[in-house]
Amino acid sequence: MADEKKATYEDTQLILRLYELRREEKLREARDWFSLQFFPQSVQDVLDIFAPGNPHNAHFRMMVSYWDMAASFAVRGPLDAHLLLESSGEMMIVWSKLGKFIPQIREAIGLPEYLRNIEEIINRVEWAPGRVKWLEERFAARRAAGDREGNG
Repeated sequence: MADEKKATYEDTQLILRLYELRREEKLREARDWFSLQFFPQSVQDVLDIFAPGNPHNAHFRMMVSYWDMAASFAVRGPLDAHLLLESSGEMMIVWSKLGKFIPQIREAIGLPEYLRNIEEIINRVEWAPGRVKWLEERFAARRAAGDREGNG
């Protein structure tokens, strides 16, 4: 916690603005799909979403680009990284679903910096990797329960 700075009024205003943007109808739809229906088990599951014509391609791109943009505010300085993660668990959901596949995704799409901002913020905030691991375990349990019920 030594590198944690006190959040400013401007930080809080930016957080509130990011929250307002999350309420936009198309982004809300993308968030619901990503959080409740998208449980990739392999890098191919992720790459399949990138395919032109995939009905969830836009949902995926909207969700990950929104959170990478928000993370960039903290990476570049105008927003406190701790405050961002404390008020936006969805960014950790994104990383918990994609983080383990990132090296393969970056190689497959030829973008070594893909989602670099989210990765940097997760690694910068000391408690975030533990929260990501906790989410990964919850999603694995949810997948297993769905598989047992025939809802895979």
